[in-house]
Amino acid sequence: MKTIKEFYQLKDAEEYFEFFDVNYDSKLVNVKRFHILREYGNLIKKGFENFKDENQLFDFLKFSLLRVYGDFKNGYAPSAADVWKMYDNGKLQGCMSCTPTPGNSCGC
Repeated sequence: MKTIKEFYQLKDAEEYFEFFDVNYDSKLVNVKRFHILREYGNLIKKGFENFKDENQLFDFLKFSLLRVYGDFKNGYAPSAADVWKMYDNGKLQGCMSCTPTPGNSCGC
């Protein structure tokens, strides 16, 4: 049985897919990993605290990963302006610029 503590230890995009036993195109993930993780972090941050039951939380986390991956697989691409908004004074802001904390996908 996987735990939320194990989820907080995940770092690479591939680890998320493997954690949830989701098949993925390694070439797509290799090229879009930054964007996939950013969108995934944004999505789960919005709903993370709404789940008290761990099983429902894991379903939400897996569904969110599938949704984000599906968007990119179907051709979604963020604009350059969206990408550059993540940088403030040359430092990366937002998901993946910090370390996960309990109760949130990251410390952002």
